[in-house]
Amino acid sequence: MYAEVFRELRGYAEAVHKPSPRLLAVSKTKPVTAIQQAYREGAREFGENYVQEALEKIQLLPRDCVWHLIGPLQSNKTGSVAEHFDWVQSLDRLKIARRLSEQRDPAKAALQVCIEVNIDGEANKAGCRPEKLLELVHKVCQLPRLALRGLMVIPRLNAPQEQTRASFLRAAALFSQCKIAVPDAPLDTLSMGMSGDWRSALDCGSSMVRMGTAIFGARPPGQRGQ
Repeated sequence: MYAEVFRELRGYAEAVHKPSPRLLAVSKTKPVTAIQQAYREGAREFGENYVQEALEKIQLLPRDCVWHLIGPLQSNKTGSVAEHFDWVQSLDRLKIARRLSEQRDPAKAALQVCIEVNIDGEANKAGCRPEKLLELVHKVCQLPRLALRGLMVIPRLNAPQEQTRASFLRAAALFSQCKIAVPDAPLDTLSMGMSGDWRSALDCGSSMVRMGTAIFGARPPGQRGQ
């Protein structure tokens, strides 16, 4: 399904005159065989939520795969993430950023990071509050061995389409503010949009969409699909 989804994504981008975004295959909870099939169809970037599960997969997949952590990161997992992942999209506080910076091997390329923004201000949801974003952006940019690439957002679950679109537009505005605030940072990634709302995200300026259900099929009940 990866190849089919990629063609649909690229075709829609051309139709609405938008740059074609990168497609992140969200492989959390999926078996290695499914990821290998996506790899054969051209997928190279994979998103995982759970560190231990991802580490097992990383050992079994080709070395040219690019691994993104897109789930919450606890302090006791930062060492493994700094060693084995290429991207962290769920960075939301300075303590974690400092640990990742300290634990990243200087011989490796910088760890690419996105700040997750709690775009709808949900009380029980991870992510930096929008009003605190620029402060965190400036501090992360000062840390060695990290490269701040942009923002990641997950709008409110099951919100009306108009509300989701408004959330995407707010995220795009925040992204523009960040690029102005730190013009020397390599800010080129606005990671937003999943299997059910990627068209709206692309309309609003997404440069990376995260799809799991569309590529790998539905997940078990209780797990939110991307």
